[in-house]
Amino acid sequence: MGKFVILLSGLACVLTHEQAAAEQLYSRDSWANLASDVRARDVGDIITVVIYESASATNRVGTRSGKDTSLNGNVGVAGVDETLSFGLGGNYRGVGETERSDRFVATMAAQIEEILPNGDFVIVGTQQLHVNGDRRDIKVRGQVRSIDISPSNTIASSRLANAMISFDGKGFATRSAKPGLLNRIFSFLGIA
Repeated sequence: MGKFVILLSGLACVLTHEQAAAEQLYSRDSWANLASDVRARDVGDIITVVIYESASATNRVGTRSGKDTSLNGNVGVAGVDETLSFGLGGNYRGVGETERSDRFVATMAAQIEEILPNGDFVIVGTQQLHVNGDRRDIKVRGQVRSIDISPSNTIASSRLANAMISFDGKGFATRSAKPGLLNRIFSFLGIA
């Protein structure tokens, strides 16, 4: 009877056995070569953006005008000669100058949001800083070519196409930089 139970168990195993399946540990699409660098290449990957923007503009306007008008005449009646002279003159000189210089330096992380059909990446990143009661918001968005990403996974802001970089803030320093109410009213009226 023992041999019959063993034979019946063996037969049950053969009839009910399922085919073994194995899965790959690494997908060829997402596994990087051992010799490759760690550059961002998929949606959700993080890339470091080095923001260095500098701009300056100067505008100078000068105006000069002058005008002289004179009127001379002689009047003579019964031996009395009178000379009449009248003159007007005016000069104007106006100079206006505007100069502005901006510089913005920051380093922040951004994520690949989309991969375009040509292989370029659309990156988006935000950073919010709180320092001594002031809040600073930095936002960056742009299009990146994969060849512009350095081996250390960074990209300069000057290499972003369609770049939108904003730096804004709220707090004491921002409020202090704005002119007061009276200055704004005088400026509106053209007094200041």
